[in-house]
Amino acid sequence: MLSVLLGLAAAVAYGSGDFLGGLAARRLPPLRVTAISAASGLVLLLVLLVVVPGTPSSAAVGWGVASGVAGAAAIALLYACLAIGPMSILSPLTAVVSAIVPVGVGLLQGSRLGPAGWAGIALALVAVVLVGFVPDASAPKPTAAGLLMALAAGVGIGVVLVFLDQTPADSGLVPLVANRVTNVVLTGGAVAVLALVAISRRRSPGVGGAGRAGGAGHALPTAHASGTAGPAGVPSVARGLAPALRLALLCGVADAGANVLILLGLRLGDLTVMSVLTALYSAVTVVLAAVVLRERLTRSQVVGLVLALAAAVLLALD
Repeated sequence: MLSVLLGLAAAVAYGSGDFLGGLAARRLPPLRVTAISAASGLVLLLVLLVVVPGTPSSAAVGWGVASGVAGAAAIALLYACLAIGPMSILSPLTAVVSAIVPVGVGLLQGSRLGPAGWAGIALALVAVVLVGFVPDASAPKPTAAGLLMALAAGVGIGVVLVFLDQTPADSGLVPLVANRVTNVVLTGGAVAVLALVAISRRRSPGVGGAGRAGGAGHALPTAHASGTAGPAGVPSVARGLAPALRLALLCGVADAGANVLILLGLRLGDLTVMSVLTALYSAVTVVLAAVVLRERLTRSQVVGLVLALAAAVLLALD
């Protein structure tokens, strides 16, 4: 029961972070938002590391670094596939695959669920699809490249959970710190490289305004962007670079908090259950978008939210 509560809490934290990051990415490039949130999350984890010390080891650091690399690659692929679109298909596909991968690994490791647990997992996977799917008759069909990147992104996200599940029980938050340091190095390095490229293009003759076309005003969509309104629908608090910076910082705090919850849940419970519950984060993002941005929920999304609640109850009863 406690692991189920931790999984749901992690989903709430992840969904909140996704929502905040999406708002920030409307004023800042997504890669920059990712770098800022990674840094703020690292600060939180370093503070918590003092409160909840762990035993450093090669296994703890190694699995943490591996999960950080997998996570950074998954996010890059996610942004790339959502930029190609259609997001209404690729986003839920990524979410479902991200849950299926650790479920499969958990079963291979000997995870055992009762009838209620299996029913809960089935409902949760359906809920993830319904919540993330926004029908759009005018949307183009997904390309092979988009589908492959969506599948790869989902596998990468699922692998992060699998790697964290391999960390030693006495390592505390050491693996998460290693994960976050890796994210900061990779995303920060990518931002620095892109900044240098942009500067060199601006200094090159004949580039003019075209060299600035890929700047902050052209942010890629985020994981929940398939159901969000345009910039006109964003509250005034999300407009401007300073508010966007604060949103990115809060996004990192929420994401790091979710990582702590999921790690605790993995150590107290089951990889299969935790992965499915965590995948329900999109339901939280959709609810926040409806409440804060006044977005209208589709019928399929409402059904998905109901199924998500039912899935949580069944998993708690298993």
